[in-house]
Amino acid sequence: MLCGRAFKFGDGISTDHITPGRLAHLRSNLPELAKHVLEDAEPTFVSRVRAGDLIVAGSNFGLGSSREHAPLVIKKVGVSAVLAKSVARIFFRNAINLGLPVLLCDTDKINDGDELEIDLAAGVVKDKTNGSRLTFKKIPEVMLRILNEGGLIPYIKKYGDFRL
Repeated sequence: MLCGRAFKFGDGISTDHITPGRLAHLRSNLPELAKHVLEDAEPTFVSRVRAGDLIVAGSNFGLGSSREHAPLVIKKVGVSAVLAKSVARIFFRNAINLGLPVLLCDTDKINDGDELEIDLAAGVVKDKTNGSRLTFKKIPEVMLRILNEGGLIPYIKKYGDFRL
């Protein structure tokens, strides 16, 4: 079960919004790079986000170049999941591989600041602020296991390979 506040973003949030290209020199310094997560989309995001909070977005979240750092620094600032109408395929795979859940659902009824409760196994998002209930496509069991271990590398270190 994940619980946190929604930070609402619109459509087309790119990997450059998440980790600005002008800060590419910080890729080897993740704590410093994390101080700049989404600053071009919402300058106060890093100063307001708390552990467990959630990014809620529109369509095509994570589009653009394949930057593994994008989901990694989102996770590093404490975000527990990304909810979006759609996400770029490479961002989705990078996020799952790094242990950041990405949930596809209709985010229109979620407002900035809403308190959300997410049951990953059941595929349900409860908006505790407005009382609405959303569903998302259930995450395949192997992906849940990867997420539960914190990402693909910790999963492989623990199990050696995929066990279905």
